[in-house]
This record gives sequence, structure tokens and C-alpha cells, in this order.
Amino acid sequence: MTNVPELFASMVFNQKVMQDRLPKETYKSLKKTIDNGEPLQIEVANIVAHAMKEWAIENGATHFAHWFQPLNGLTAEKHDSFITPQDDGSVIMSFSGKELVKGEPDASSFPNGGKRATFEARGYTVWDPTSYPFIKEHTLCIPTAFCSYTGEALDKKTPLLRSMEMINEQAKRILKLFGKNVKRVQTTVGAEQEYFIVDEQLYNQRKDLRMTGRTLFGARPSKGQEMDDQYFAALKPRIVKYMEDLNETLWKYGILSKTEHNEVAPAQHEMAPIFNTTNLAVDQNQLTMELMKKIARRHGLVCLLHEKPFEGINGSGKHNNWSMSTNDGENLLEPGKTPAENAQFLLFLTAIIKSVDENQDLLRISVASAGNDHRLGAHEAPPAIISVYLGDELFAVLESIKDGKTLTASGAGKMNIGVDVLPPIPKDSTDRNRTSPFAFTGNKFEFRSCGSSLSIAGPNTTLNAIVAKTLKEFADELESAKDFDDSLANLIKREVTAHWKIVFNGNGYDASWVTEAEKRGLMNLRTTPDAVAHYLDEKNVKLFTEMGVYSKDEMESHYDIKLEKYSQVLNIEVNTMLEMINKDIFPACYKYMKDVSKTVCQMKTAVPQAKCVSQTALLEKLDSLSETLLKKANILEEAHKEAQNENDLMKAARIYSEKVVPAMKEARKTFDQMEPLLGENYKPFPCYEDLLFRV
Repeated sequence: MTNVPELFASMVFNQKVMQDRLPKETYKSLKKTIDNGEPLQIEVANIVAHAMKEWAIENGATHFAHWFQPLNGLTAEKHDSFITPQDDGSVIMSFSGKELVKGEPDASSFPNGGKRATFEARGYTVWDPTSYPFIKEHTLCIPTAFCSYTGEALDKKTPLLRSMEMINEQAKRILKLFGKNVKRVQTTVGAEQEYFIVDEQLYNQRKDLRMTGRTLFGARPSKGQEMDDQYFAALKPRIVKYMEDLNETLWKYGILSKTEHNEVAPAQHEMAPIFNTTNLAVDQNQLTMELMKKIARRHGLVCLLHEKPFEGINGSGKHNNWSMSTNDGENLLEPGKTPAENAQFLLFLTAIIKSVDENQDLLRISVASAGNDHRLGAHEAPPAIISVYLGDELFAVLESIKDGKTLTASGAGKMNIGVDVLPPIPKDSTDRNRTSPFAFTGNKFEFRSCGSSLSIAGPNTTLNAIVAKTLKEFADELESAKDFDDSLANLIKREVTAHWKIVFNGNGYDASWVTEAEKRGLMNLRTTPDAVAHYLDEKNVKLFTEMGVYSKDEMESHYDIKLEKYSQVLNIEVNTMLEMINKDIFPACYKYMKDVSKTVCQMKTAVPQAKCVSQTALLEKLDSLSETLLKKANILEEAHKEAQNENDLMKAARIYSEKVVPAMKEARKTFDQMEPLLGENYKPFPCYEDLLFRV
């Protein structure tokens, strides 16, 4: 039986290990760096590096690597051994403070949006002391930021750290107005990770899964998810073994894996961790995705993290549960029990509502990808329209403030509008809304639009930055107020009224919401190009640059990278689709038609009066569908050529979105009509029934 407390974080150089292994003064100095961002002296770095190396070697490590998160959304690592040669031909194992703190991995081939020429390849990795080093497969992995020679961020971690610092500064200003002097305010995240598991042998027979992570063809099986018998059902034996292995591995890395269950779709599952500071949560989710895929292979399985691996059943998201708390444990999104506590809570709540309304485009951009475009708004996930869900009770509280009316709050008596007499606001006082992209769930907001394969660094950087900007505006106004209570009440009422249009408690899946949202003036950015087109809008550049999160050059780089990646993903999908049509689908269909034709000929020879009606009808159907598929493949190929020949990144992405994607859907539709007609032994690749129900 696994001893979880003993196993937990056994592969992590965390604060407990630091405290045990470092001299007292060294630990104090390092703690100041971690907690307060104070510079790390080289003398301290050398002592830390030595202790880290000794610990790593004791746990089987022979190499170290600066582990970073480039702009491709994945992680990267370059391994160096601890071996240092000696004059007598022997070696020792050494690791210096300089090697710990800074590396130069080159890493010139990562996406950079054209801001970094190959001959200008110098890039640096810099240790992030706020994220703990860990041992992975005999390598000490040191979480780092990655930047260019000129100081531009080439990764997702650097802007995230900047955004965390900005929200810390501005939130502390707000709390000071309420008489609270806190050392630090940090955002926290719990990322619920959805995923599919399929049999490895079947996966290897599907070129589309291997190349793109999703099925480009596939008729719906006779049974899907309509019976609701997969959701929270008993786990299959192979899945149990996989999850046990996954949990034990995650616990070794200090990842607080808490919840596991079957999701709605067949072969779909979910893992949810306990909240952690945003920086650690981002690092740990990146590691979790890597481990999910690696461990699945050990069990003859494959983990699919694509947002929409199967047409016609639910896709996978990653629900980003975001909150704010102080260093002494106060959750700033926790409704209070006293009027003063609720005034503070309502101010932070108002700031978030205003931030989301004014930055719908940035939130949508932060989750935009070719994969997520298939999922958002597909009656299984939040729509592409950004809105805020508050629940009935909070909705009523804010509506009463907006309208200047007295409210009778549940279990709290009458509520006057003056902020100083707000009643208790119960936590979890209402049901949840699973159709909302940004829902308040008691003491946090659940950003449900994130795709399952997405790095959550981008969405959380955006959330932190937009809320920090609003908190700054509120602090600037309230710090100069003559009467704080009156100014606070007026501010909340003014901003809630101004941004009321973003609040929506209804069904986001209902088609009427699209019309209603348009009337309200909300943005409906359906595709990645639609969203990214707004990224460099003046107000967005101003926000990120003034908050010190991104420079304008970095944003221009991100703009290019997002569009390049979108087009590259679809380019791979089209090439794969055309190859499958020509190499798999047509040969399988022709072989079946040949055998059926041979049967007809043999029957008519043996029984001249035989009509062979069913066989002839089948051949006619398959012949007609084959012809249609050929025509649609040709249309797809022409649209693809048009996109490939376009040099302007936005124009190319638009062609992919408006011409290529619809052409792919048409080609798919035709094969999905053909597949059920083919004999079982003539299938060009495993069908949905095989993939979804054979684990």
C-alpha cells in the first residue's frame, strides 16, 4: 500500500528540503528571494547549488536541465551532466551557483514571431526560485524563465511572473484602504484537466490521431454519450491501473492530484488538483500533461489532450479555477460575514466584472487555438462569447445596488444600498452554471473556456493583467477620495451599472443567447483569426505595456506566432486528410466494391435470373460517394493551395478558417456516409466504436 505522505514531493527540492539541507542563514536569504523577490547573491547561490546537487545525486540524478516554457506552449529542457573532469583523468560531480542561476541553451528554433534571426541565436534561461526544482528520469529539472539577449521574453513564464507582481502591487493598495497591510497578494489556480484514453494499438492504426491528435474522419457509433452512463461511472480495470500510476507519479512531484473520474463522453476522464499559487499551478499543469501521456504508454494506452478528438461527442476543456489571496490566507473572493468584509469583497468582484467586460477580446484570444475553435460553442462547452455568471443571490445583490432598490436577501433580512450595511453574502448560495465561460463558484472564478491542451500561463497572465489594471484605477480614485465610504459606494454602483451587460446567468448553449449577446454589444469571436485580429488593438497594447506585462515588440511577436501556429496546425490536418483519402479510404472502398462486384458476377453466372438488387444498390451508393469525395478532396486541395500561397499571416489564417475548414468538414461528411457501408474487414482504420469502447 502506498504511503502517500512519505511519497508526496519526494522528487521535489521544496522548502522543507531546503530548510533541512541549507545552513540557517542561507535558507533565510533564499526565503527572502522567494517571498519578496530580493536579489540572490552568488555566495548564497553556490551553497544552494551544492545542496541541490547532493540531494539530486542521492535520488539518482546524473544530469541537470534548465526547464522552461517556450512560446510553442510545451516545455523544453537541455541536459548537462554533473561530471567535471580532473587533471588525473578522474571526474567529480559538481554544480555551481552560476550554473543554477543562469544558462545559455541557444534554443533558436523555438517560435519567436520573426523577432529573433537564426544568426542572433543567443538566449538565456534564468532560475525562477518561486518554483521548486524536481528530479525527472535521472535529471534535476530547474524551472526557469527564457529570454533573449536583448531581454525580451521568449517564454510564457516571464510575462506570468510580471503579471503576478502587478496584481500583487495593486491589490495591496486596495487592501490598505481597508486598513490591511499585507506582505503579498497572490493569485491561485486549480486546473481541472480533461482527457481521453484510447488503446495504443488502435491509435497506431489511425494516421490522423498520430499526426494531429484528433480524428479527421469517423461516423458516429450506434451508441455515444446519450445514455449518460459514462459520467462518474465505475472505472474500467485498465483505467484504474493507469490512474493509480498517474496519481503516485504526480504525488512524487508534489502535484496535489485530488479528484479523478469518468467524464461525460465514452473514454473521457478528468483529473483535478488542489489549488496552488499560479506560478506553481502553471508549471505543475505542464508537467501533468507530459506525465499523462508518458504514463499512458506504459499501460498500452494513449492519452489524447486535443480539445476535440472525436466529432459528435463532447470535447475536452481545462477549467481554470482562479482566485486571489493574501500571504496570511485570506481569500479575497470569499464573501464576508460583516458589512466591511462584504464591501471589500464587492469591490474586488466589481473590479473583475469591469475587467472581463472591457477585455472580452483578450480573454477570448488567451484561449484561442485551432483545436479549441472546434469546442467553443459546440453545445458542450462555453460559447465563444465571454460573459460572467454570478449566481442568483449575488446577481440580486448587484442588481439592487445598480437599481438603487432595497433587497431582501435570503436569510439576511433587508439590505439597504449603503455599503456599510451590506448583509452576509452566503458562499455557494446558488447553483452552478456549466454553460458560462467565466462563472463565480463561491470563492473563485472558473474560466471554463480554456482548451485541454492549452498552457494555462497565457489565460492567467491575461487575467492577472486586466484585473491589476482595474484595481489600479480603483486605487487611484479611492486613495484621493474625501469620504471613503461614499466614494466606494458610488464607485461600485457606477461600475456595476456600466458593465452590467457582461453579467449573464442564463443558458449559454441556447441559440437565443447569441442574439441577446449581440443586442448587449458583446463580442462573438467565433474563430482564432476573428479573435487574434484584435490582439494589437490600441487599448490592448496600452494595457499590457502600461502594466509591464508585455512590450509592444513581444505582443507583435505573439500575434505572428498565434497566426502561424493556427495555419500550421491546419496545414498538417489537410495534408493528413488528403493522404488518408488517397492511401486509406479509396483503396479500402475500391477493394470492397471489387469484391462485391465479383460476388454479383458469380451469382449471375450461377443463377442467371438473380437480380442482385442489394449488391447493385450498395455499389451505386459507394460509387456515387467515392465520386463526391474525390470532388470534395479536389476543392479542399485548391483551398489549401490558396492558403499556402498567401504570405500575409492574417489573410492566410482567414483562408484556412473560411475556406479550408469548411472544405475539410465537407470531405469528412462524405466519408462518414461511406464508412457504415463498408464491410467490417474492409474498414480503412479503426472506427469510433473501436476507439471509444475498447479500453
